[in-house]
Amino acid sequence: MTATLPTAVGAPLARLEGPEKVTGTAKYAAEYRTGEVAYGWVVQSPVPRGRLNAVLADPAADTLAVLWHGNAPRLKSGDDPELDVLQSDRISYRGQAVALVVAGTLEAARRAAQELRLDITTEEHDALLRTDHPGLYTPERVNPAFPAETSSGDVDTALAAAAVAVDVTYRTPALHNNPMEPHATIARWQDGDLELHDSNQHPSGVAATVGALFGLPPERVHVITEHVGGGFGSKGTARPNAVLAALGAKVVGRPVKVVLPRQAMFSMVGHRTPTIQRIRLGAEPDGTLTAIDHQATEQTSRLFEFAEQTTVVTRHMYAAPNRRTGHRLARLDMPTPRWMRAPGEAPGMVGLECALDELAERLGIDPIELRVRNEPAVEPETGVPFTSRHYVECLRAGAERFGWAGRDPRPRQRRDGDWWIGTGMAGATYPTMAQPSTARVRALADGAFEVAIGATDLGTGARTILTQIAADALAVPVERIRIRIGDSTLPKASVAGGSSGSASWGWAVTGACRELRASGRDEATFDSSELVQHQEKDGRHAFGAHFAEVRVDAVTGEVRVSRLFGMFAAGRILNPRTARSQLLGGMIMGMGMALHEEGVLDPAMGEWVNHDLAEYHIPVHADVEDIDAAWLDEHDDRINPMGSKGIGEIGIVGSPAAIVNAVWHATGIRVRDLPVRLDKLLSLLP
Repeated sequence: MTATLPTAVGAPLARLEGPEKVTGTAKYAAEYRTGEVAYGWVVQSPVPRGRLNAVLADPAADTLAVLWHGNAPRLKSGDDPELDVLQSDRISYRGQAVALVVAGTLEAARRAAQELRLDITTEEHDALLRTDHPGLYTPERVNPAFPAETSSGDVDTALAAAAVAVDVTYRTPALHNNPMEPHATIARWQDGDLELHDSNQHPSGVAATVGALFGLPPERVHVITEHVGGGFGSKGTARPNAVLAALGAKVVGRPVKVVLPRQAMFSMVGHRTPTIQRIRLGAEPDGTLTAIDHQATEQTSRLFEFAEQTTVVTRHMYAAPNRRTGHRLARLDMPTPRWMRAPGEAPGMVGLECALDELAERLGIDPIELRVRNEPAVEPETGVPFTSRHYVECLRAGAERFGWAGRDPRPRQRRDGDWWIGTGMAGATYPTMAQPSTARVRALADGAFEVAIGATDLGTGARTILTQIAADALAVPVERIRIRIGDSTLPKASVAGGSSGSASWGWAVTGACRELRASGRDEATFDSSELVQHQEKDGRHAFGAHFAEVRVDAVTGEVRVSRLFGMFAAGRILNPRTARSQLLGGMIMGMGMALHEEGVLDPAMGEWVNHDLAEYHIPVHADVEDIDAAWLDEHDDRINPMGSKGIGEIGIVGSPAAIVNAVWHATGIRVRDLPVRLDKLLSLLP
């Protein structure tokens, strides 16, 4: 008899690159040796709006080049004006790249940049988001391609007639991507071709974008992205550092390295837009929702429109016959918002799930029971059936694991010494997506198989999971799989974002492996484009429920999260070890959103004044006490060949709302503008 191989998918396989990372041999973008490298230092605008007339450099400075719009090589116009660096005198926000100093050492480049004199004509600027902004408008679409507004029924009439209604406004501040590895690029030109060692989430996408700016086809731009120290969306597209490094290398005739300092990452690589969300809910006395109205006001830049899909999540969560969602944007003299982990869903669920908690309080109904009573049978707005929806099971199973039973619904009922104690919960969802990707598999002479796909591992364990998928598809042990990723010359893969990586790349890898076995050849390639493009976009989601216990010091207002638990239904879990890490990471990021993170705006200067990790606060080890995640046994064959759903972002969706709701339960105080700082509680504590 032939022995049956153990199934690789579903096993808690350790990360394949783990030993390299802990021993320091894994190379990140800025660590490659590429000959006699020069160093570029980005000079950023000190004003939020104006025109750069001239750049005056010290002729005695030890530099190789000082580039600005007056002397930089001309670029082709692209789709993203943020990448048209050093091409115009126009200054659109404080911190925008206006010059690049290139020198033989990093110290010389930085020193020369500090001594540059910028001749700038300053103009009046507008940096403050508000609901009465005269320039508010409704965009045509919101990220990535959803209609900005939806409406069905008669919302206003239903709200006026509702037995119980809430009308509340929740605000979330600007939040900033701060991956451990900053944005970095080493650019080298050789025989007219461009090579980039670049930290990004999409090597082939960066190759195409940067190539187009320099008039090159993608195949003449080689992007290497072997290891990435996090991205959270900020590295999903090419950023100015890649273009600046390429410009510098073109001018000085040698490789140029550009690494953004931490402060520059608060302006040059995107951020999560602040939001002002008005949520109106109407319900019958038994909790049945009769109306949902969710409107978001957010900002974009004058340079480039990015519209976060804040209220789109409300279109999928709860049944109600009368419903409306919408978005309004203000163009400000501020940096352009971009993707940040669970864009739209993360802030949108703060408003929705906190408003539902307020409705439960008014009705005198348990928050979990209120959600169960409004569970839809199909997509609430389109009527499309769900491929699978186990939200109620997450609520029930999570409540049992957390110990929700017997909870006194009244606030301010538990106290231990100086600490008020409360619990809260919130729902979670994230769309399940797959994007076109291509993979190649080759049989090697030693009996192993090379699996190649231009995917990116952000530190999430992607190369490990793809190895497991390939091993099962080829019916061989994982030790016989040689995985190649992180290179734009490999078969084209989709971006590592939208919780779609494993589904997209795994689909392509599975197809290539099956083709190899069926054909009997030594090599096979599979392109999933046709299958993916024919998928129904609606009705495909992962779901979850978050539960939090907090302590609030009655004397100081300090908030501590004693327990944080998430229960998820995210399809087949491909690797429990890496999945748990992803879910916990998202939940901790949600804790930061609830209690710590905030871009503090100085409207007069048009900048966030806390633009470093000393003053922009994120959770640290001492903030994380008891945290855990679990999942239901779900396998959705209608999604992809693996039966999996995304897990990279659902951990942050709903987590902040659960904590904010728990703070109310502990103190009786509703904080509707995040983060929940102690100064917002202290004066109101009994």
